[in-house]
Amino acid sequence: MEIAWGTLAAIAVVAAAAALTVVLLVAFAIVGLSTSSAGRVERVDDGDARVSRSAGTAIAVLCLLAAGLIVSYSMYLIIA
Repeated sequence: MEIAWGTLAAIAVVAAAAALTVVLLVAFAIVGLSTSSAGRVERVDDGDARVSRSAGTAIAVLCLLAAGLIVSYSMYLIIA
């Protein structure tokens, strides 16, 4: 029995990239949802970017949808 090391390395790289992508998408969704918090502390300097509540919610929804699609496709590949 032989191990195809090239294929194993490719699978490891793709799995690590997919896991990192899902984690980053969920993190961006949390940041997007944090724009809609009611008790925001205003910053003194004018250097920070402001995002409206609806834009933050839309970003969060898109990020979570993308993460869900990645996980769903991964499950499809495992099951099929």
